[in-house]
Amino acid sequence: MNLSPLQKARYQYSPKLPGMLRNGIAEISVKEGSETQSVADQEKIKELFPNTYGKKEITFTKGANTSVAKKHVVGVILSGGQAPGGHNVVSGLYDAIKATNKENELIGFKGGPSGLLEDDYIVFTDEYINEYRNTGGFDIIGSGRTKLETEEQFAVAVETCKKHGITAIVIIGGDDSNTNAGVLAEYMAAHNTGVQVIGCPKTIDGDLKNEDIEISFGFDTATKTYSELIGNIERDCNSAKKYWHFIKVMGRSASHVALECALETQPNICLISEEVAAKKMSLSEIANYIADSVETRAAKGMTFGVCVIPEGVVEFVPEFGSLIAEINELLAGEKANAFNELPTWADKYAFIEKGLTKEAMEVFAILPQSIQQQLFLERDPHGNVQVSLIESEKLFSALVGDVLKARGYKGRYAALHHFFGYEGRCAFPSNFDADYCYSLGYNAFMLIQYGYNGYLSKVSNLAKPAEEWVAGGMPITKMMNIERRHGHDKPVIKKALVELEGKPFKYFEAHREQWAVETCYTFPGAIQYYGPSEVCDITTRTLALEKGE
Repeated sequence: MNLSPLQKARYQYSPKLPGMLRNGIAEISVKEGSETQSVADQEKIKELFPNTYGKKEITFTKGANTSVAKKHVVGVILSGGQAPGGHNVVSGLYDAIKATNKENELIGFKGGPSGLLEDDYIVFTDEYINEYRNTGGFDIIGSGRTKLETEEQFAVAVETCKKHGITAIVIIGGDDSNTNAGVLAEYMAAHNTGVQVIGCPKTIDGDLKNEDIEISFGFDTATKTYSELIGNIERDCNSAKKYWHFIKVMGRSASHVALECALETQPNICLISEEVAAKKMSLSEIANYIADSVETRAAKGMTFGVCVIPEGVVEFVPEFGSLIAEINELLAGEKANAFNELPTWADKYAFIEKGLTKEAMEVFAILPQSIQQQLFLERDPHGNVQVSLIESEKLFSALVGDVLKARGYKGRYAALHHFFGYEGRCAFPSNFDADYCYSLGYNAFMLIQYGYNGYLSKVSNLAKPAEEWVAGGMPITKMMNIERRHGHDKPVIKKALVELEGKPFKYFEAHREQWAVETCYTFPGAIQYYGPSEVCDITTRTLALEKGE
């Protein structure tokens, strides 16, 4: 294998564990806290999870290890989209397993949850694991989006576990994946299989968090990667002084990524989807807000700027949401075929104009033609608009251009467009994510060793140095509520959105007026792996502000 110098060096990095997990397996004891309840819909969640609901939160402390000694065979699954640090979760899990008993085994199921169902696996060895330590990506076993949610799937999973003598399964994933982990844990308990299920919180979107889970892994590395790119663009922007850059970043349901990047780089404009929804902002209001910055800066001789946009923002615009709903209805069933058979866009436009209400058509009419066509050409398997594919960065730059033209603006306005998504999902993990992920994996086996089921591996106090981190676990059901999915009430982990009263947003809100009209760009640069701790181990601005650091 041809290795880059950085990859060779990262193989040698020793991730930092929380102080309590450094004592050695024999000196890790457990302290139980109070019983828990779900974040909402307590009675319904309790009814659905009679065997795993209401369990106690736990913390690992220094003391004699009182767990029952036995051989463990653990299965691990990477589920959902990639996030930097996944390899270190697996590495930490493996090291804890082997440190406890050399006879213990770790089995990696390939391609996500489907690997468990299809019994497609690899038994990890030192040599195999060592090739992936401290590296980005999920290629150690691959990932997938198969959901574990039916009785038939659970029965197959049990048979796979029996075949290999598996005592526990660790599912590394986001909110949906860990919801599935919780449901699988309940099934395993209800059927007395003896198989434990533990989850690990992963998503670069940052929306798997609460008072216990301070940050999901991958968020730190991804936002630092995007912030480096945004900072590079800002420097180019301030050098050339010719363009307005519209930059879309990942974050369909929540704007944590956009907000963190804004705190890191101080762009002229950053839209926050949750604020758009709270204020019921229209497309016109958003376009005018950005246009105000363009005009004000141009009057000062600055015909350039940077605007950061979360990918899902259009879904939070009430009028746009109504338009989407009408389009989905307009093309329901056989009507989609009739529409697709129309020979020209003019014919299709007439069909649309006839089918939409006056209010929806007014919104549709102001959209650039390319966006209009995306709304009708890109459909998901259920026949609905794939909102995540809408090029909102191009939508808003075009709408701003229209506003400026209507105002009689005579200055320069030239837009360039970017979308930063895949660039951050498999980056070399930062020291923070390398440490945090290794700790999550190591900690997951401690939960297994002490017999816990339906728990999420939890490492907290993350704004402090790793020595002061606190390791433990929380019941997955604590994060659940009931939501309507595909016409049915489903227990799901509640997504954490940007809190408009939270310290990170309040800091952004207090500074954005200045950023909009002045050039206050900051340039984070590339992730640093070696050097002073205050440079290399620094956490996100979001977490620092939340914890008052």
